[in-house]
Amino acid sequence: CTSNERVWSYVNRFTAFNDYRHRVYANYRGVVYPLPINLGTINQFFGAAYSPTEARALIEQQAAEITGEPGNLEEKAISLIGRPLYDAFIAGYTAKQWQTNPRELAASIITRLPVRFTYENRYFQDRYEGLPLNGYGAWIANMVDHPRITVHTGVDFFDESSSFSKAATVGQVPVVYTGAIDRYFDYEAGQLGWRTLDFETEVVDVPDYQGCSVMNYSDRDVPFTRIHEFAHLHPERDRSGATNTIIQREYSRFARPGDEPYYPIASPADRSTLAAYREMAAGERDVLFGGRLGSYQYLDMHMAIASALTKVDEAVASWR
Repeated sequence: CTSNERVWSYVNRFTAFNDYRHRVYANYRGVVYPLPINLGTINQFFGAAYSPTEARALIEQQAAEITGEPGNLEEKAISLIGRPLYDAFIAGYTAKQWQTNPRELAASIITRLPVRFTYENRYFQDRYEGLPLNGYGAWIANMVDHPRITVHTGVDFFDESSSFSKAATVGQVPVVYTGAIDRYFDYEAGQLGWRTLDFETEVVDVPDYQGCSVMNYSDRDVPFTRIHEFAHLHPERDRSGATNTIIQREYSRFARPGDEPYYPIASPADRSTLAAYREMAAGERDVLFGGRLGSYQYLDMHMAIASALTKVDEAVASWR
């Protein structure tokens, strides 16, 4: 999803999109609630029929428990949405995501928690939203289907015996690097902290398992963070004769050496290490560092695409 006209125009050069609208639900103590927290969530959770004004006043009253500057993630979250909603939908989920008690996490990890005082439960509010009709693989295949593009797979950028290695290319031709920035410099300034994910896939012999694409599990004693059901990502496809469905449970943990990094942790120590790597990166000749791994930033897809287009404007154009 995006509201960026340039990004939307660019991606539509390579794929058509369906009309999927992302909606997320949370299972808390066996009851399902809509997310992000909205007027429906609030009224269902408190067993009430609050108006928007009444709900807003309730949350402000509950959030007033925290006075002064929040000292950790828990206090920050409570200052935004109050303790009852925090305990139900944020505390356990966050603890599983970070493998850390929220009281021990920095307040800076969250800047806001969206609360809507309407019944709108679309997760995103962007102007454009959808998924590529034939999947992301087909989209990428169309992007690289060009006479001036050759794709080589199974290439290790750090294998010096390869003609496409770092040693063979950097300083010889322009390079766009989207791998982990600490790996590029062989961890010279230390390793950056990352979180990764493990997935457990199951074919379930029912045509519809959970009725939505994503179900969060907020309770601490449920080991996974959420369940994905892929059939709901393509409502345009006819599944009237389906007898089974594919689900995937998602588990979050700290990345270990050899794991695929997903999310930057960005602790104070990480930010110090990143500053050293950015200084090194500035000295690399004709190398652009991009993407979530190359920039050590949490980027949604539309942000990564917008960043890439900007880099083309500012730097790659000068290489032609």
